[in-house]
This record gives sequence, structure tokens and C-alpha cells, in this order.
Amino acid sequence: MKTTLNLTAAALMLAFALPHAGAAVTAEEAAKLHSTLTPLGAEKAGNKDATIPAWDGAYAKVPAGFKAGDFRADPFAAEKPTLDITGKNVDQYAAKLSAATVALLKKYPTYRIDVYPTHRTGGAPAWVYENTFKNATRAKSIDGGFGVEGAFGGIPFPIPKTGYEAMMNHRLAWTGETTVFPLRTTIVTPDGKRATATEAEQTIMRPYYFKDGSLEKFDGIFQFGRLITRAPASKAGEGILVHDGISEAQPRAIWQYLVGQRRVRRAPSVSYDTPDSVTSGIGLFDEAFMLFGPIDHHELKLVGKKEMYIPYNNNRAAAAKITDLVGPQFLNPDLVRWELHRVWEVEASLIPGKRHVVTKRRYYLDEDTWQIILVDGYDAQGQIWRGNYTLTLLAPDLPAVVGNVMWGTYNVQTGAYLLNEASNDLATQYKTIPRLPASYFGPEELANQGSR
Repeated sequence: MKTTLNLTAAALMLAFALPHAGAAVTAEEAAKLHSTLTPLGAEKAGNKDATIPAWDGAYAKVPAGFKAGDFRADPFAAEKPTLDITGKNVDQYAAKLSAATVALLKKYPTYRIDVYPTHRTGGAPAWVYENTFKNATRAKSIDGGFGVEGAFGGIPFPIPKTGYEAMMNHRLAWTGETTVFPLRTTIVTPDGKRATATEAEQTIMRPYYFKDGSLEKFDGIFQFGRLITRAPASKAGEGILVHDGISEAQPRAIWQYLVGQRRVRRAPSVSYDTPDSVTSGIGLFDEAFMLFGPIDHHELKLVGKKEMYIPYNNNRAAAAKITDLVGPQFLNPDLVRWELHRVWEVEASLIPGKRHVVTKRRYYLDEDTWQIILVDGYDAQGQIWRGNYTLTLLAPDLPAVVGNVMWGTYNVQTGAYLLNEASNDLATQYKTIPRLPASYFGPEELANQGSR
């Protein structure tokens, strides 16, 4: 009996020591997804001030004649800002702004935030809602919170209990199944000089969201990604290939093709705080797409939910000319749309014994889509250093609000910044295409594409 009691006590101690070891919610909790919560887990009701409206479904009004690859129109083009936030009144609104946004407003007298009426356009197809409801009672965190089992085809943790679950929701957010788009990476140096760092083509396929798939058939790779560089000439043909796994049973694999070496190599260094070669080193690899690769050097804490001004429904910015959008110190405020939304806040603190140049981050996840919209990054002295952002694209054809395009980083200390994954001035926008064979995302094909 003593041995049994000791084992039980040890098990309880382990459970309390690993608060991020998640479990599925009860059927009673999951039922809220059909009542007070949206099908993806957001609060369905608006706020008390009526500045955030109630959610009434994904925005799925596709304009007549729209074809895949077309630049998507701004359905709210006629609206005017209801509030302008500048360095003069920033303290009045600071509680609803990220620390990096506050720093930029105080640093640059001509920078401002134009706040427009809020439109809760986020959502997904009905079959994603159905899978999300199933996931609520079957998905569980594993691998210390960095993996998940029992999830497929929807948000894994629509009613999250931990920061690990919320961040997994971001990784597995709905942004379409198979997509391709040309992109340009524009960097701005501290002295205000603009340059194109990279032009490339990005292809992404998400087996996790195969509509005809199932939990039983899913092999654990939730996403394939391939980037082929087209310019500048010195980097043309370089490529990065990634197979993102959902757990340690199917771990992440990443390869890189460098033209000078003329071979494909495993590239474990394309992660964490390694300077991102695509952005000429201004960004870090784990800042790509707002979160790229492992995050296990930080402890994740779910702080809670708050109202916040965030970039949202930025179809106008997505269609603008780069020369108009990317200014010498910041993105053109005339073209960037901000709205008031509820966000989940997750704090990431460096684990003792681990190394990372960004010792603390605060991630802000849109409640309606689970995508990270803004990130505050702090240096070793606890000073705000980096502000990551995404200019979400409203894609009613999916339907989705897409946050893995038009993202970038402000270095609020040096004044350098970047805009990445932007299709502005290029032939097509974020384009849905038929499913590709798995061989398309193989190392051999990466070498074939790079050598052309």
C-alpha cells in the first residue's frame, strides 16, 4: 500500500510540474462551440461598448468573375478611420497596443495608427468547423506540450487551457489546403534605404487539411513548404524545403539548396534565432510566418484574452505598390488598416539553460482565426527590441483570413524593418491550386528546381 501511495503521489507531482501537458475538454465544454462560442472557439458575442461586433460567420462573398490568383478586392474600401492614434495620444490607448507599436509611435512623430470599424471576417468552411468540434474532445497535448495527438482537419484546441495549446492552434490554423504565390522581400535599412532582398515562389500544402482525409489516415506531417529563390541573381535557384511534423513521432525535417554547393543538405540551423537569409539577416528564422520551427527554448504561458488594436482585413495594402507601401521608416499609415479585436496573449520566457537572443516574447493571437497577428520581442536587458506583424489578407474564396502572407519585423532599436511574403506588384496573389504529389516536396525535386 505504501508503494502504491508513493507512486500516486509521484504521479500527482509530475502532473503539477507539467501544467502544459494538455487534455481534451469535456463534452459539456465542447457544446459551447454550438452556442456561446464560434465554431473555432472565439466569443460569439460582441463587446460591451459595441466596438467589437458579434460574429455572424466567415466572410465568404466572392466577387463575380474572381479567379484563383487574382488580387482580392477590399470589401471595405469606402470606410473611413474612426480613430487616429499618434505619438501625441498614444498613452491614452497604450493598454490596447503592443509594446512595439507604442515604441514606434513614440519614436516617429509622423507614424500613426488608423483604426477602422471592426469586421469579424475570420472563419473557415463548414467541414473545418465539424472537425474542430471533434478535436475539442479528442485532441491532447503531448511531447511536453510541443506536439498533439487526436487532432485532424480543424483547430485542435478551440477551448485552450495552456499557452502550448494556443500556439498549436496557430500552427494548425486554417489558411487553405494547397497554395502557391510569388513573393518579394523588401528590407529597409536604419538610414531609410529600401532594397529588395529576395524574390521567390512559395508553395505550401497542408495534408492536415485534406478535406477527404481523416484522423486515421493522417501520417503526422501537417505541412509541406517549398521556397525557390528567383532573384537577385546571386541567390537565384536557392531553395528551402520543410516537412513540418505534428509531434516527435513525426519530427520536423528541413533542407536547403545552395547554388554554390549544388547539393541539397539538411539544414537544422534554419530555426530559432539564426538570422534569416531570405531577409538579409534583419529577421530571425523563427520569426518567419510569425512562428517558424521549434519554440522549445521558451516556456509558454497563457496570459488570457484582451481587446487590442491589430492589423486586419488588409486587402488594400496587399494590392498597393511596394513603393507606396514601404516607406523609409515604417509602412505607409494611409494603406494599413487596423481594427479592434479580442486576442489571446501568450508569454514566452527563455528557459534557464537555453539560449536565444530574444529572451521574452509576447504573442497576440486573433480569437477568430487563432493566427498570431503581432509579437513583442525583448532583449536580454528586458527592453522592447523587435515587433513582428502580419497584414492579414481577407480571402473570401477559401473562406479565411490569411496571416501567413505580408508579414515582417520592425527593429525598434535600430530603425531597420522588413516586409516579407508580399505579392505586391507581382503577377498573382495567394493562389489556391489542386493538390500536389508528395514527390513535389522531396529533396530531389528541390535540387531540380534550384538547378534550373
